[in-house]
Amino acid sequence: MKDLIQDWKNRKQTAKKRHTKFVKRLSSQKGKKLDKQGDDLDREVFQEINCLDCANCCSSIPPMLNRADVSRIAKHLGMKTAAFQEEYLRQDEDGDTVMKTTPCPFLLEDNACLIYEYRPRACREYPHTGQEEFSQHLKLHAVNSRHCPAVFHILERMMEV
Repeated sequence: MKDLIQDWKNRKQTAKKRHTKFVKRLSSQKGKKLDKQGDDLDREVFQEINCLDCANCCSSIPPMLNRADVSRIAKHLGMKTAAFQEEYLRQDEDGDTVMKTTPCPFLLEDNACLIYEYRPRACREYPHTGQEEFSQHLKLHAVNSRHCPAVFHILERMMEV
């Protein structure tokens, strides 16, 4: 079987413009048919890719955290919310609350997540290609294809159809 992660590493830069154009074209097709196609390809690609073999999202994109995330993770770590915020979080240029550092401070050497059961909603939902939500996140897919081999290959397979 082809190593999809290595293939992504080799081709992600050259596909940048192509993916951006393709996603722009997809915006006119929003709806259930596109969501179903995204969901089907999400399942197909994730049978071939194990996130623990990559974890690039955890090492290159600081996730957004909402209040519930902050409270849940702080409680799990036995910290007060304010102490957790001070140690781990910052406001980004858009005013969103994100992890202070990349890679994520909870990313372990084996690419597992120290707080997996308590991880932020953004991490649980990433890369937004399945669950019948593909068309809701079109703007993200071209960018995410540079961070996630699964998104890259989902877009590549969509372009083949």
